[in-house]
Amino acid sequence: MHEHEASLRHVGRSTRVTRHTQAEQTPARTSGALLRRGLRGGSSADAGAVMPALDAAISPIWEVTPGIDRVFKGHGASASRKRDAIFRRMLALADVTAVYLAVLAVVVASGGAPPLRPAAVLIAPFVLLLSKAIGLYDRDQHTLRKTTIDEAPSILHMAVACALIVWLCEALLFRGFLARAEVLGLAVLTFAFVIVGRSFVRALALAITGPERCIVLGNAVDAERTAGKLAGSAGVNATVVGRLALRTDETHHAPRESATLGDVRSLERVIGEHDVERVIIAPDSHDQEEILAAIRLVKALGVKVSVLPRLLEVVGSSSTFDEVGGITLLGVRHYGLPKSSEFLKRAMDIIAATVGLVLLAPLLLLIGLAVKLDSRGPVFFCQLRIGRHGKCFDMFKFRSMVPDADQLKGQLRESNEAVGGLFKINDDPRITRVGRFLRQLSLDELPQLLNVLRGEMSLVGPRPLVPAEDSLIEGWQRRRLAVKPGMTGLWQIFGSARIPMNEMVKIDYLYGANWSIWLDLKILLRTVPHVLHRRGL
Repeated sequence: MHEHEASLRHVGRSTRVTRHTQAEQTPARTSGALLRRGLRGGSSADAGAVMPALDAAISPIWEVTPGIDRVFKGHGASASRKRDAIFRRMLALADVTAVYLAVLAVVVASGGAPPLRPAAVLIAPFVLLLSKAIGLYDRDQHTLRKTTIDEAPSILHMAVACALIVWLCEALLFRGFLARAEVLGLAVLTFAFVIVGRSFVRALALAITGPERCIVLGNAVDAERTAGKLAGSAGVNATVVGRLALRTDETHHAPRESATLGDVRSLERVIGEHDVERVIIAPDSHDQEEILAAIRLVKALGVKVSVLPRLLEVVGSSSTFDEVGGITLLGVRHYGLPKSSEFLKRAMDIIAATVGLVLLAPLLLLIGLAVKLDSRGPVFFCQLRIGRHGKCFDMFKFRSMVPDADQLKGQLRESNEAVGGLFKINDDPRITRVGRFLRQLSLDELPQLLNVLRGEMSLVGPRPLVPAEDSLIEGWQRRRLAVKPGMTGLWQIFGSARIPMNEMVKIDYLYGANWSIWLDLKILLRTVPHVLHRRGL
């Protein structure tokens, strides 16, 4: 055993000496040799300990990519830097403007008693430093979907910190003093103005910048799926220009489609020719060292890299990272909600449903009257759905179809536009005139607040399925039933009619794996614009 290890170390030293000699004899490849050593993750002292598989994965790539340092000055990397700079500067301007507007609003609301001092100009650099420290300017460069709602917790921290500093330094900033209520108002207004300002400037930045050019390093199925998701997602301005095979032998055995640009050995050439700004790596059954080598190579080429993590499709993104003696462990939380979380979620459901029914009572009466006058039949439509742990319940809706809609369903099977076992027709002839209006704004779903009060549903949760659809779900996917179905959910945000059954159940599963109060609030906030834009139809 010891002799074998000594032999490996000797081979490593010999290989390293040979490469140093080649680099000295060929000056044109010196930078490539140095960068290649850097990709192996350390100094020359530990290069001999690198696994031969990793070296074999990287070496062929570099053999066909001489002069790779040119990529660092390529158009794709330059466009990416300009895009990031635009977003950062516009966000910084929005943050500073929002804070000053909040301060002025508080001053005006207080009767103009505490006018600003010249030292108030110091608020701007403080806001910028605080936002930078929290990480509010570094997220967009790593993500494809530019969204403000995900930053709300960090923005709240920034708003509270700004209000606290203004309160502590009010003698320096104002000719007078602010009451405690005004300081609280300053925090609330700062939070609201920053949210609105960042949402506006992000939309503006997405409009004035061109689409981010991406390639997928993986198989054809993942490339097609990624391209479709990028094209149909709000807040994303990116396009997939093609794909590269992760294995060098894939292009020889698989049919070559028009979007295939080669394999991993062509990475440097493709990035330069197509002005690529981001490489999306979709690993499947490849060796781990090959994936690590591909990630290091893409980063070395000066472009951004995103990875489709297969593991998170099972454990969820809310897992906890733990470090033990330099080893990083992934702590996978128990699926579903603990008792305390169930109590908190149920309390929020009861309060929101009660307030909603009281405030919406006049509207509910008007809708019921319109349904009754528009066509014969009952006001409400009760449909059997599958709830938590597979229990059946009657889900309430305002009737939006003719009374014999279920009998006519069999005649319309050929017109079904949904896939994967779902049934959906945009221009369904069974829908009444009032029902069509109700569906456009999802007003027919409001009676489900009664299901929420009864404990059969939640405001947010997996999509409640009819028994015929539920029977198609098998195996681990049935764990989605560990959480109560919801009036809305991730399935509503992504467009329920456009998601096939197999993807919808994965989304429902991940909701249970990632649940938090903030996730529910975020889904509720994102449901409003999706309903107004009629994306759920």
